[in-house]
Amino acid sequence: MQQLEQPIFSTRAHVFQIDPNTKKNWVPTSKHAVTVSYFYDSTRNVYRIISLDGSKAIINSTITPNMTFTKTSQKFGQWADSRANTVYGLGFSSEHHLSKFAEKFQEFKEAARLAKEKSQEKMELTSTPSQESAGGDLQSPLTPESINGTDDERTPDVTQNSEPRPEPTQNALPFSHSSAISKHWEAELATLKGNNAKLTAALLESTANVKQWKQQLAAYQEEAERLHKRVTELECVSSQANAVHTHKTELNQTIQELEETLKVKEEEIERLKQEIDNARELQEQRDSLTQKLQALRLICGVLLLELCS
Repeated sequence: MQQLEQPIFSTRAHVFQIDPNTKKNWVPTSKHAVTVSYFYDSTRNVYRIISLDGSKAIINSTITPNMTFTKTSQKFGQWADSRANTVYGLGFSSEHHLSKFAEKFQEFKEAARLAKEKSQEKMELTSTPSQESAGGDLQSPLTPESINGTDDERTPDVTQNSEPRPEPTQNALPFSHSSAISKHWEAELATLKGNNAKLTAALLESTANVKQWKQQLAAYQEEAERLHKRVTELECVSSQANAVHTHKTELNQTIQELEETLKVKEEEIERLKQEIDNARELQEQRDSLTQKLQALRLICGVLLLELCS
């Protein structure tokens, strides 16, 4: 026996119904995307939206002229069914699937309006009352095999020189002067050594900080990527458009803050690189002064030898 009701358009979507208690929150009626089909009953000239989850009918909605399908986001739409006393919601894998479903809804809604007008005209002409069967009952047995749908897309870092004791004569003046110069340079060298030790410690600390900040940068990048993915997931599976918008705004602000932090860390790394270069220049100056001090010591030794001879 030929079925009186046949599917005329099918797609796949996640199905939701409004919470009957709060009338605000969405309750998922399917664990995964299921086939959602438009059916046409040629005998009664009726269009219906039907969806089965296994053998259970989770949508059985007769389209009437006063119904309206509303897109609440790029991938989510809803309509109210007064006969079923509920609001249905569908989450699609893409905006294209949502638009196609909405177009079909409008098309079949218009067809239902024309069919109703023709039926009323016929009733006026014949003056024969007709009985309208309840739209909430399935008119023909439906199985998962009878609903054909498309596949769901998943949105899816030195040598020492002995020095004899000088006599207190005028010849001791050059030696005293040389000794004063030597002491001056030794003090200068000690200062340089102290500065060099500080710079070396700062260099080591800067190197450690650079490594740590690189790790932080990598972590921030991973966090930013995770937040981007989370935004995408919320757009695909979230059933509340306002909640999705709020979460998306918060996540975008977090991403912006992370990007600003990344910029600050990069500037800090550049500053540390400049400090490292300055430390290297000071190291070179220290080496130069050390060589001069050694040369001065040789001169002093020569002077001592001349004084002693």
